[in-house]
Amino acid sequence: MKKVSLSIAAVAVAMGLGSASAADLGKVYTKAPAPVVVSPWDVAFGASIMSNYVFRGITQSNKNGSVAAYFEPRYNINPNLQLYAGVAGESISFTNRAAAEIDVYAGIRPTFGAFAFDFGVWGYLYPGGQCTDGQLGGGLVCPVGANAVLPSLNALKGNLDFYEVYGKVNYTFNDYFAVGSNVYYTPSFLNSGAEGTYASITAKLTAPGTLFGTSGIGAYLSGEFGRQWLGTTDSFYSLAIALGPNGINYADYNTWNVGVGFTYKVFTLDLRYSGTDLSKANCNAFTGDFTAQQTGSFSPINPGGFGSKWCGDQFIAKLSADVTLGALK
Repeated sequence: MKKVSLSIAAVAVAMGLGSASAADLGKVYTKAPAPVVVSPWDVAFGASIMSNYVFRGITQSNKNGSVAAYFEPRYNINPNLQLYAGVAGESISFTNRAAAEIDVYAGIRPTFGAFAFDFGVWGYLYPGGQCTDGQLGGGLVCPVGANAVLPSLNALKGNLDFYEVYGKVNYTFNDYFAVGSNVYYTPSFLNSGAEGTYASITAKLTAPGTLFGTSGIGAYLSGEFGRQWLGTTDSFYSLAIALGPNGINYADYNTWNVGVGFTYKVFTLDLRYSGTDLSKANCNAFTGDFTAQQTGSFSPINPGGFGSKWCGDQFIAKLSADVTLGALK
């Protein structure tokens, strides 16, 4: 009986060891899951419709509605360094009859902790422009035969293309508050021959995600204060108003905006007030506004008395949709 018991026990132990070995062998030879490969490429794109396209305090759409869209591929070298390039477009209403602004840009975005930087170059293209002055049929400053019908004697080149280099920094204190600053420089603003430097400070306050309960709606309050410094134009503009061969010394000005926004999924509704301290006279000299009226608005660079409303206080309502696709393969 003892021999039988021992035999049974030995068999049981042997079977147990065999099962354990089989399990171990199964673990050893099970194929490991394939590593997840994340592409360094992202792409962002979006579109918007706005009641007024305002650029640095000045309407670009004659205070009318405008549509815009953009497409921006991005390459993430690492989590803290991104390269990007893009193209964007907005509908406009300019004195030279250009109806669209096409933007091409590229840059690099390094991040160091709470600091996010952005350095790049931005090109502004205005296809379809025609040389315009106050002489019917041209010949004042535009070539004879040009489309020129402005009683204000305002003039604008057919080609307004120019570029800016820029640097930006944003500091995020927490999930709710961030501040930033921006600097842009161009050797010839709107191809006028006048240098331009724009600097601004920004702030954004984001509301807690629970502000509207579980609706998924977010909100923010943001603002900007900036100053645009401008130099002296080439002779095209000085001849237009007979101020001599050295061009117009455009007036520097301050601009500001403040607004509130609401977000839901990919959508943003932004309601914003914008203003500048440019007088109607200096605004007219700077923009060449085709809607300028005789208002007795005189200044050293605007002796004709025509004034522009393109630089006054303005309200902008903008609805946009923005999508970022990551991990493209």
